[in-house]
Amino acid sequence: MVKSYLKYEHSKTLGLISSGSSNVVWAPDEVAPDASLRSTGAGRAVVSANEEVLCWDVKKGELLSRWRDIDCNAEVTAIARSKADRDIYAVGYGDGSIRIWDSRIGTVMISFNGYRSAITTLAFDNSGVRLASGAKDTNIIVWDLVAEVGLFKLRGHKDQITALHFLQPAGPQDSMGDGVDITMNGGADSSDSEGFLLTTSKDALIKIWDVASRHCIETHVAQTNGECWAMGVAPDGSGCITAGNDGELKIWSIDTKGLRRAASMVAEGEEGGFLHDRGVLYRQGKDRTLGISFHPRADYIAVYGSEKAVELWRIRSEGEVQKSLARKRKRRREKAVSGAVEVEKANGLANADEVTEDTSSAEVNEVFVPYVIVRTGGKVRSVDWARGRASKALQLLVSTTNNQLELYKIPTKQENKKSKADEPPDYNRTFSVDMPGHRTDIRSLALSSDDRMLASASNGSLKIWNVRTQSCIRTLECGYALCSSFLPGDKIVVVGTRTGELELFDIASSTLIDTVQAHEGPVWTLQVHPDGRSVVTGSADKSAKFWSFEVVQEEIPGTKRTTPRLKLVHTRTLKVADDILCLRFSPDSRLLAVALLDNTVKVFFVDSLKLFLNLYGHKLPVLNMDISYDSKLIITSSADKNVRLWGLDFGDCHKAFFAHQDSIMQVSFIPHNQDGNGHHFFSASKDHVIKYWDGDKFEQIQKLEGHHGEIWALAVSRTGEFLVSASHDKSIRVWQQTNEQIFLEEEREKELEELYESTLTTSLEQEEGTGDEKSEVAPAGKQTVETLMAGERIAEALELGMADLEPMREWADAKATQPSLALPARHPLFMALGNIPAEEHVLNVVQKIKAPALQDALLVLPFEKVTMFFAFLDIWASKEWNIPLTCRILFFMLKTHHRQIVASKMMRPMLDGIRGHLRRVLQRQKDEMGFNLAALRFIGNQVRDRGTKDYVDETLWEEEEEQRSKGRKKRGFIDVS
Repeated sequence: MVKSYLKYEHSKTLGLISSGSSNVVWAPDEVAPDASLRSTGAGRAVVSANEEVLCWDVKKGELLSRWRDIDCNAEVTAIARSKADRDIYAVGYGDGSIRIWDSRIGTVMISFNGYRSAITTLAFDNSGVRLASGAKDTNIIVWDLVAEVGLFKLRGHKDQITALHFLQPAGPQDSMGDGVDITMNGGADSSDSEGFLLTTSKDALIKIWDVASRHCIETHVAQTNGECWAMGVAPDGSGCITAGNDGELKIWSIDTKGLRRAASMVAEGEEGGFLHDRGVLYRQGKDRTLGISFHPRADYIAVYGSEKAVELWRIRSEGEVQKSLARKRKRRREKAVSGAVEVEKANGLANADEVTEDTSSAEVNEVFVPYVIVRTGGKVRSVDWARGRASKALQLLVSTTNNQLELYKIPTKQENKKSKADEPPDYNRTFSVDMPGHRTDIRSLALSSDDRMLASASNGSLKIWNVRTQSCIRTLECGYALCSSFLPGDKIVVVGTRTGELELFDIASSTLIDTVQAHEGPVWTLQVHPDGRSVVTGSADKSAKFWSFEVVQEEIPGTKRTTPRLKLVHTRTLKVADDILCLRFSPDSRLLAVALLDNTVKVFFVDSLKLFLNLYGHKLPVLNMDISYDSKLIITSSADKNVRLWGLDFGDCHKAFFAHQDSIMQVSFIPHNQDGNGHHFFSASKDHVIKYWDGDKFEQIQKLEGHHGEIWALAVSRTGEFLVSASHDKSIRVWQQTNEQIFLEEEREKELEELYESTLTTSLEQEEGTGDEKSEVAPAGKQTVETLMAGERIAEALELGMADLEPMREWADAKATQPSLALPARHPLFMALGNIPAEEHVLNVVQKIKAPALQDALLVLPFEKVTMFFAFLDIWASKEWNIPLTCRILFFMLKTHHRQIVASKMMRPMLDGIRGHLRRVLQRQKDEMGFNLAALRFIGNQVRDRGTKDYVDETLWEEEEEQRSKGRKKRGFIDVS
């Protein structure tokens, strides 16, 4: 009989606030209909958390929602919020896919797949119907969110895209005044122009693309000293700032009027260009600048690099710039007068300078001035401006690389007038989300005896979690933790640190009970004795020490009363030849296994501490080990990427597995043998993967993938129903045992299928790359396994449909004369589907394909299938079935196979028929829409008329009556809406 195993699946993620893989987006609180649910005022933070998107309440520190697509395990790399519909978010992933999320219901609306590598930046246009995306593979794709298709792919940059921005010139009637001509808040009706796209890349170039003609109209070198890492565009679109290495910021002005003229011109554009270099600024931080963000309403700019600070710059008003220029002129005059210069020359200079200088000719350092440097609690990953309604102060939301969110409040220049002019404004951190996670990597995990509590220890903090509710119930300060364990009773946690100390924490009172200087080197490992009366610790000082638990009565200072207190009392010491990396008791308390830095494992008798076995075989040090429930097997994992299974009877090596692609940090047996799985074990590695093994058959059962960083710690529950892992990606993941059975043969087949699919997609990508590489514009598509299978389904449906179409047509004609004629023999599939017509079956197959994948699926079809498809398109058009889909397929096929269709004689009559049917249907639909629009306008006018009343002012009435009696003026009405 074939043996089956129970499958483990990822069930929960905890301890993660924000991963450093993506930007942060601030959103205002939702308007609650109930007064009791009123918003807290600080807004929400939408952040990436590995493969999920989390939405946090910044004030309360509560998790509001979690967006996760089960089909996607790639980490989130970019987030953008729509300018038109504020509940719509675009999220880019590390595998090159983009998903459009509705934040109200937390579901994916549209999914796009057009890249071979991670998405780096996303930008919506003002109307919210188009999305531009840039990726590491240097391509820019513009997506249509209404038709759910990629419009085109723009090539031109030679390195990853770092920033994107839509520039949409407004018509004269939409100008915001004062020479500002870019609509930033307008809708789709602000201009007929498709607009322009401003892009920067790591290749140090900044480009302007004309979206209508789909080509680059202008290119400049953005940075003088290497890559361009960031770009910020002014809210009114009148200028932008690009940033590179060494703290360099380059200021550009954008000729918005010229862009508007270019959008309306049919001929070649203007010679002068639209981007003008205005100068260079240098920020205080000299490292790479990672981001620039303009405040949407106030004249402030946030600039940040990879240090623990955000620099705020202020844009001076025109009056301030003129005052600054006047001061400089005055200084120049004073210098000229005080120097050995003729008085006439000085007078001439004074007269010349009295003419007011134009502020547009001022240098950039006169316009942009440093305001304040905000020091943050960690290295900055991303910032976004929080736009509170009540507060006039600036609010800045900061996401840091050490897993926290911070909200800073900075007074503006007007509020800061009271203080001295030279002093920087006093900012303060108003809110932060930092409790539900560690600042540094978790080095140790420990589960309580009842599996309800989890202790996670890192450098500086020990956190106690409720496993069921995923909530952090205690946070305690500790040293640099390397190992930890619950003591019997689950009320005290012992932590071993890098300084050689043992720290005892009481969970109930959240206090540090005792600190014992146990070793002279780091305490790498500790384990509680199976009888629960003592603990053993192993250190880099080449010794293992045994500690017994004793309760002593301590006097309470200032009183005669005493209180019981737990103490660790040193009883024995075991000296060895090298650093101890791991210790394990056998469950029967007979043996103690010690892993040393010299690549060996030594097994001692616990009672006499005499050497029993020496286990040689690993080429690098053993990092972790575990002993099975029956004390018969010991498993060792090493930095040599191997796992070895040994017998504890004679110390013979049963099997050596090449288990992982990197160092194996932890192994653990299932602690019991209730289901015959006592010799099954888990291994966790720095290659981001956990593997489940059968120690009797020496087979890999399952691979648990999900972490995006090195896995440092692993803990298996006492029942074996779940395991917990902690990783460099700051997340703690719970893997739950399910009732789903898995078989080894099936798992091997799945792995082979995945390998085949990955090689197939890579070969398709290579074919795509070898094509029209030189052209600046390409179709925005990507062949995946999904699109190939969809194409095959369409081809299969077309074959079945064509085989069924002619007999059914003949039967229908014959039935007119012979009403009792029986149905011809049809394919069993049609019988199973309830005798539906062939054209309906083909339509159902096509409708089931997702809109973004449809065009790529149609490209799979050979031309012989295309002719069959046109026959069905003709039927759908005549029957008026799903006309939008019919038109979309028809136009795409005509565009793709234009040459073959033109050369084919048999296609012409079919196309004439389709054209006739479509014109008739579309004309009728157009008439319907026109009728409905006219009705809506009529109803709108009626509503407006009913909402407007004429009121007469009594005093005005009398005055007007007098004037009217004199024949001067008629009565005037006031309209109050």
